[in-house]
Amino acid sequence: MKLLIIDYGAGNLRSVERAVAHVGGEPAVSSRPADIELADAVIMPGVGAAADTMRNLRERELLQPVRDYIASGRPFLGVCMGQQALFDYSEEGGRHECLGVLRGKVVRLPVGLKVPHMGWNRVRQTRPHPFFEGVEDGAYFYFVHSYYPQPDDPDVTIATTEYGFEFTVAVAKDNVVATQFHPEKSGPTGLRLYQNFLRMASGVRSA
Repeated sequence: MKLLIIDYGAGNLRSVERAVAHVGGEPAVSSRPADIELADAVIMPGVGAAADTMRNLRERELLQPVRDYIASGRPFLGVCMGQQALFDYSEEGGRHECLGVLRGKVVRLPVGLKVPHMGWNRVRQTRPHPFFEGVEDGAYFYFVHSYYPQPDDPDVTIATTEYGFEFTVAVAKDNVVATQFHPEKSGPTGLRLYQNFLRMASGVRSA
């Protein structure tokens, strides 16, 4: 299986690469559009601002290859900014058009909450999904963010958390799964999610 981690300058790229390798994956890291076209599974990590992310993807001519890859039905995992970039647009620093793979927008955490939201929070699974196989409902995951997604379709949400209010932190639709939290910073439980994604991509259910 050709597993690709997209390199568009994201700060958590190497930690994601190490996590995937730790659970038995053999990821390639690339910013070449042609490599996305040839991949069997793709992970798009990310930290930072929406404007920077979309600009970096655009400058590397990766926007359409990512859209085309997802449209092909092959497995895709987005992490943190890699999740936010899937939606129609982000309100971070003004309106910034994103990939438009999922209907909805990315908005700032409400006034009165400390931002960024940084630390460990319980994640509640809202519906069964293979991505969470073997992971206890209410398990803790690590967050670092100031914005969060608001999907137009509530059915794409597979997990939420509470930080002053309840909001979506994991989504899944067809071949796409994505998280607001950082599995690569979430210890053994986070590693299980990467392992589950690899098994989903290989067509093998988790034990």
